[in-house]
Amino acid sequence: MAAETSAGTRRLRVLHIGKYYPPHWGGIESYTESLCLALQDRVDFEVLVANDGRVDCDEKLGGVHVQRLATWLKLASAPICPGLAWRIRKTPADIVHLHHPNPFAVLAYLASGHPGKLVISYHSDIVRQKILGAFFMPILGIALRRASAIIATSRQYVDSSAVLRKYSARCVVIPLSIDPRRFEERDEGEVSRIRERFGPRLLLAVGRLVSYKGFGYLIEAMSRVNGRLLLIGDGPLRQELETLVLVRGLRDRVSFLSNVSDLRPYYQAADVFVLPSITRAEAFGIVQLEAMACGVPVVNTALATGVQFVSPDGLTGMTVPPGDSAALAGAINRLVDDRGLCDRLGSAGRQRVFREFSLGDTARRTLDLYARVARG
Repeated sequence: MAAETSAGTRRLRVLHIGKYYPPHWGGIESYTESLCLALQDRVDFEVLVANDGRVDCDEKLGGVHVQRLATWLKLASAPICPGLAWRIRKTPADIVHLHHPNPFAVLAYLASGHPGKLVISYHSDIVRQKILGAFFMPILGIALRRASAIIATSRQYVDSSAVLRKYSARCVVIPLSIDPRRFEERDEGEVSRIRERFGPRLLLAVGRLVSYKGFGYLIEAMSRVNGRLLLIGDGPLRQELETLVLVRGLRDRVSFLSNVSDLRPYYQAADVFVLPSITRAEAFGIVQLEAMACGVPVVNTALATGVQFVSPDGLTGMTVPPGDSAALAGAINRLVDDRGLCDRLGSAGRQRVFREFSLGDTARRTLDLYARVARG
């Protein structure tokens, strides 16, 4: 039963459906967790996600009820959880908040017959699985038409998405966000150890080692950069990227790190942050916000998504064409060679995060949207 407010009225009940939830690492996962923690004193949340194994697991994390469902297989990187439709059907939630792309979750929601209102956070088009995406599109259309609201992370993504343009009237732009105050905490000892270990002119990239991230182009760029790249993350391309480093003779310029529990000292030790993504699967790039909150300038790519909305060229960093190693190297060199430029862009980035991408503002706007949807 949902808790009641001090005035005796029942609190809103919201069910989040995503692929995974922290400690599973990812931008959508961290966004979902941050939103639930920020609003849990106003909203009763449940979270339904996939587990890594073939067992169910129910737990409370920071006061949020998280149900991790048994995953029996993966299809095109999407977890298939046979119990998902039944779990959705039995929840008493007033609003189902579904995070897309997640084709199986969309199917499970439609099969569940849940009577509550639907909100969809549309994080990205289906980009890589074109054949599967074409078959799935009519089903996604049913869900989008049923949704009371579709949350997009930027107006740029709405305008550039062939899918979202059809439903722009029900799209509400609420950017992803972070709590920038977390990044004001600084462990000077750890920052110093990172710099002593890896040296000056330190570059940082963070993300899953998958094709759309464009890390291969960044590694190629390092042959023209006098600096050290720390690439934090793991994924299916790990061995391929490590081989590229060896073939190009860049072992003294590129280091791979994984299982990093706290990214903050790495952001704070870095001179430049790089997001070299090459397709519109990179819809936003929340890691840019984390770097900007630490006063680090960003080099990103000119994608027709929200990437440049987060860090605009010439304001908080530099933007180059996607898939262009020479341009990446040129932008990185310009920044690491000009400390004053780095400081100016980094300071502007930090101010932009506090002004435009604060978790408190995102939470308030999402709560307002929930209230409007609940009222019909």
